Amino acid sequence: MTDTVLAALALLTIVWAVTSSRLADWDVTGALVFLTAGFALANPTWGPIRLDVESPSVHRLAELTLAMLLFADASRVDVSRLRRDVGVPARLLGIGLPLSIVTGSVLAAWIFADATWALALFVGAALGPTDAALSAQVVGDERVPGRVRRVLNVESGLNDGIATPVVVFALAVVAADLAPGVHAESAEGRALLDLAVGLGVGLVVGPGAALLVGLGAARRWVAPGGRRLATLGAALGSFSLAVALDGNGFIAAFVAGAAFGAVLPRRPAEGDEAHEAEEVDEADEVDEADEVEEAVVLPELLGQLAGLAVWFLFGAALLPVALDHLSVAAVGYAVLSLTAVRMVPVAVATLGAGLDRSTVLFIGWFGPRGLASVVFALLAVEELGESAVTGEAVAVIAWTVTLSVVLHGVSAGPLGARYRRTHQITHRG
Repeated sequence: MTDTVLAALALLTIVWAVTSSRLADWDVTGALVFLTAGFALANPTWGPIRLDVESPSVHRLAELTLAMLLFADASRVDVSRLRRDVGVPARLLGIGLPLSIVTGSVLAAWIFADATWALALFVGAALGPTDAALSAQVVGDERVPGRVRRVLNVESGLNDGIATPVVVFALAVVAADLAPGVHAESAEGRALLDLAVGLGVGLVVGPGAALLVGLGAARRWVAPGGRRLATLGAALGSFSLAVALDGNGFIAAFVAGAAFGAVLPRRPAEGDEAHEAEEVDEADEVDEADEVEEAVVLPELLGQLAGLAVWFLFGAALLPVALDHLSVAAVGYAVLSLTAVRMVPVAVATLGAGLDRSTVLFIGWFGPRGLASVVFALLAVEELGESAVTGEAVAVIAWTVTLSVVLHGVSAGPLGARYRRTHQITHRG
């Protein structure tokens, strides 16, 4: 990545940071700003900035970004706070996500006649995870019931980690199919071994880091900011160690984050005890000033900053691919992916969960595809190289993500307000 690219990213970050609230009022997200800037400034056809998407630094930036966000999202999930609502997130992750992946894969195999089952599975799995950051107006709106916001947060925080093994497995099989002399069976075995190594690294680094942080804090060895630095080290260390051992770094970061959050002591904020005694949804609106919330601030912040850079890369490298492979089938798949492929599995998963129709539709629509899908597409380019097969798959993902950034960003405010009105009217009735 050149100095010119870094300078452009830095200046864009400043402009975005100082105008983010105003732009949010106009339903303009950071993802939309940076992907548009990347497409305009670093487009290989006319852009004044030259960006080599094949550069190892580009792919490593995307990988580290996803690793930090996987760690932070997984570590933030506190099951004890979800004990009254754990059923809905569990249904979405255990039933809805697999159904979305299967449905998306079958649709890809049907629409694209040349797609192998592994490539179709890759497309379905890459577009399975959701990104709550693209509907931040909804997730951060305290007027929306806390139960609904928690469901969206927990789902988006965990589904990318759950989908990652499927993506890795499918990519390994596709790569074996495209490379002469490599058998799919060995690729499948290699993928499973990578996942196992990543799992082992995460189970060692996550709890180990949490125990060290807890010990240091209890004995007052930790300087101000030390917990945040240690947590960042755990996020990056779990990923890097797994990669060094020929394992899957994403699984390592996700598992390490979940284990870190489970082991590190949580300190309820003052007044939580009183709220716990109340059997009303508003009781859960109080944030917990706990160890995990404080510790994951740095990896999450750096992940968000790097995420803006990845959106720039998306606009510069993947959006042109989408335009080169523009077709009715690609756009049609993108539309179906954001609607039926997402909303039908959500409806099936929430049957009998006690949710009204407006809530099911609300949760079903606000499943935007974002950063995880972008990174998976970049991984496909890295693993499979540039080919007609790869281009078609990447184009489908790029069109889905692009439409999601626009449609979910624009609809977050109006649909959030409409849902609030419907919810209030329902409760008054």
